[in-house]
Amino acid sequence: MKKTLLGTLSTVALISAGASAVQAEAVKIGVLATLEGTYTALGEDGVRGMKTALAQIGDSVGGREIELIIQSTDASPDSALRGARKLVEQDGVDIILGPLSGSEGIAIRDYSKTQPGVTFINGISGAMETTFVTPSENFFRFNTDGAQWSVGLGDYAYNEKGYETVATVGEDYSFIYTQVFGFTTEFCAAGGEITERLWVPLGTKDFGSIIAALPDDVDAIYLGLGGGDAVNFLNQYQQAGGDANLIGGSIMVDGTVLSSEGSAKQALIGVPSAGPQADTWDDPKWQAYVKAYQDTFPPDQRFPSPSLLATGYYNATTAMAQCMETVGGDLSDGHAAFRGCLSTLELDAPNGKITLDENRQAIGANFVSEVVELEDGTLATQLVKKVDGVNQTLGIDKAAFTAIGLPGRETPVCQSSY
Repeated sequence: MKKTLLGTLSTVALISAGASAVQAEAVKIGVLATLEGTYTALGEDGVRGMKTALAQIGDSVGGREIELIIQSTDASPDSALRGARKLVEQDGVDIILGPLSGSEGIAIRDYSKTQPGVTFINGISGAMETTFVTPSENFFRFNTDGAQWSVGLGDYAYNEKGYETVATVGEDYSFIYTQVFGFTTEFCAAGGEITERLWVPLGTKDFGSIIAALPDDVDAIYLGLGGGDAVNFLNQYQQAGGDANLIGGSIMVDGTVLSSEGSAKQALIGVPSAGPQADTWDDPKWQAYVKAYQDTFPPDQRFPSPSLLATGYYNATTAMAQCMETVGGDLSDGHAAFRGCLSTLELDAPNGKITLDENRQAIGANFVSEVVELEDGTLATQLVKKVDGVNQTLGIDKAAFTAIGLPGRETPVCQSSY
């Protein structure tokens, strides 16, 4: 597997100590991003989000220059683990930002437990288990997980769109299990029924058999696909004459898909979804962030608006920088002061305030949206409603939530109460 080193921003800082100049050690930051495979476009925008934050921060944090090393992965846990080992054991990084994909996050959580001298700040990976099951004391996640990203969507689909029966199609791995978990929990509690769940391997090229198997006696089909998989499905679905009502998982209607080449994405216009942001939200802080992203990269080197992957890496980088400034760059005593700051930080993020729970998992806002075509012909997600303070148990009592079971192919069961 190729491994990408995009570069070192800087290596040495000079600081003043009394009347004399002394040399301060650079802080080494490693970044894990999916720059290979079906999620390449997602990883590239994650890096853009990180670089947008760095453009605002400058080339130093807490009085220490930043040495940045970017390591490519392919969305598999093995590639993430290899990348993390390289960053820690060869490059000697102090902090890792990342990873992006769900099963990668679980692998990095486990690896973090073997590296107590390194602080890990999640990029945007969203599998529930990463922080809900055996959390790691040096792994912090400033993004809500895939189930939290579904809050509001099940209720909206049932009560506002009038969909009573839904079949789901999703990539067969931990993040999409988590997404379907969140949607199913709320949709079934509202009175809906999940009639069938279809799963495809990550990186599927031919969706012919899945499209042929889609039931025609449901009100809508939920699509839990992303990146190249989402684009391939839409192209083949259009060619097959598909015309069912669609519901989008968060990365199905993200900018990485809405900005893709071809006309198949037009099938997403009007499709409801939910996630950690809405492209057209009129909040001033969100608009300022969008402009910062746009100003950081030429139009032909970015999306019209930052994807949720960019936002996740932007927030992770911002949280790191704020706490490095708070502790004056002090990573002594096993990063104790730095980690204490991260644990208690209230991040005033562009997509709403974020705090961490006892497992160092984000509590934050969620956005129900629908895909619209803008005046310039581009597609975007338009806010329908915002749900504040979404925690990892989705507002359900923790004991009752735990009893549901962990996300999987058939979990949760579809029932009216939990």
